[in-house]
Amino acid sequence: MEDDRILERERYQMEQIRELESEELQVEEVDEESSDDETNYRSLGGASASGEFTYNTSLAALHSYLGDVEDTHNRLAFLDGGAVLNVPLFYLEGVVLFPEATLPLRVIQPNFIASVERALRQVDAPYTIGVIRVYKDPNDGRIKLATTGTTAEIRQYRHLEDGSVNVVTRGQQRFRLRRRWMDVEGSPCGEIQIVKEDLPLRTPREAVGRLTPLSIFRSSVHSQIPPINRSRADQYGFGNENDSDAMSEESFESELSPTERRLHQSALVSCDMLDESASSDDENIEQQFRIQPARSPFDSFRRSFSTGKKQEADGVRLALGKRSMPTDNTWKKYSLNQFREAPRAFWPSWVYQMYDSYSLAQRAAGRWKQIVRAPSMDSYITKPDLLSFHIASKMPVSESTRQELLEIDGISYRLRREIELLESFDCIRCRSCETLIAKRSNMLVMSSEGPLGAYVNPHGYVHEIMTLFKANGLAVIGYPVKEYSWFPGYAWSIAECATCETQLGWLFTATKKKLKPRSFWGIRSSQVADDSH
Repeated sequence: MEDDRILERERYQMEQIRELESEELQVEEVDEESSDDETNYRSLGGASASGEFTYNTSLAALHSYLGDVEDTHNRLAFLDGGAVLNVPLFYLEGVVLFPEATLPLRVIQPNFIASVERALRQVDAPYTIGVIRVYKDPNDGRIKLATTGTTAEIRQYRHLEDGSVNVVTRGQQRFRLRRRWMDVEGSPCGEIQIVKEDLPLRTPREAVGRLTPLSIFRSSVHSQIPPINRSRADQYGFGNENDSDAMSEESFESELSPTERRLHQSALVSCDMLDESASSDDENIEQQFRIQPARSPFDSFRRSFSTGKKQEADGVRLALGKRSMPTDNTWKKYSLNQFREAPRAFWPSWVYQMYDSYSLAQRAAGRWKQIVRAPSMDSYITKPDLLSFHIASKMPVSESTRQELLEIDGISYRLRREIELLESFDCIRCRSCETLIAKRSNMLVMSSEGPLGAYVNPHGYVHEIMTLFKANGLAVIGYPVKEYSWFPGYAWSIAECATCETQLGWLFTATKKKLKPRSFWGIRSSQVADDSH
């Protein structure tokens, strides 16, 4: 029943594509603008982000320019982390494939056609190829291969009369390239090892070594913390199969230095005193702390950090230097419930928040929605691993930056880097001459897959492009062409940098009067400078 609905929706979308292609080309007339630096070039204005939008973004995600393709009906189960296997390799320049991202291919060269045929019939990993980014080293100009790539499953394919093959693949799992060779047919092959991904944990023990948070109220707080991944625990030395997930307090204290152990025991005295008087009302608790202030230097530091007071605390000078400490009146601001939630850990709670996968996922999703104006990301917040790959695959930054994201091990660390990029990303510049092309506010989502996606041209070259409704300093070459357009209903023209004449992408112009936006730009991520500030 579900398959019938999908087929019906695809038939309707294909009818829309045919209707758009039957329309006569209507090139929008625009005013020419000139400046001191660009007197001989046309400057074409794009659609306003706030204007009316009538284009169906799901059409671009179909890659209909490849023609009719057959579904393989093959869905490979995920391989275990650490598994080693041999697969055909595809070396792609300017492309970084992530898990769950779509990658179209037009395979023309005989050796790569043989690679596709081999992938279709192999037993160990049927319909699977390995995708590796190839790039030119900026220092010596030599061609190099990345060591981290992504397996891609062939979802759709079609054999053409000229012997070429059109393929639509989808990213599956990251891998490390162990070795590579050419088979008897000249097809590149490689031995790869699947990366063992970590699980999103609320307690990143690897970030602080063996220091584990212990709560006063174990029964109420411990149930809220998901169990640690056993394989990750073994990797970092967190006990063996006979140990419990939570470390004993004796083991915890044994890892501390004498000074740290004294500070930690001081914190326990304060917390135990609070535990014994938990049955008292809030007024008694506040009175007790007014008479005898907290004896934990780290607890004082954590609370003074949040209140921002400037008074000195003689009891914490020795351990932490000159810090601030709450006054008597400050304790009145805290309720009994807030004291009950105080962790018996060596580090303040905000340290752990910095590496909490779910907290980071919420921050990243909020920032992504704010910048890209994407729909609700609530479904991704509960799956931080998928969210980290989703944002990385759609983030309109340079290919080298995206390769950096692909190579990061650890969900929390990848999300932290993505948040940093989203907060700093502002300008898009030409990689060759650093000319300012556009700003973050000029982004436009023309595909349901996001503001950046991969497309293949008739000659087999794959390009990852980011779509913008406005761009500066670009020269349009030639007349609009309707054939083989990546966006049904739009004709394309080559766009070059007006300063260095490097091809940066294309201008797409509507072929139907009622289609909006009337025009937009597609900029190649491989030609975008690394600096995003």
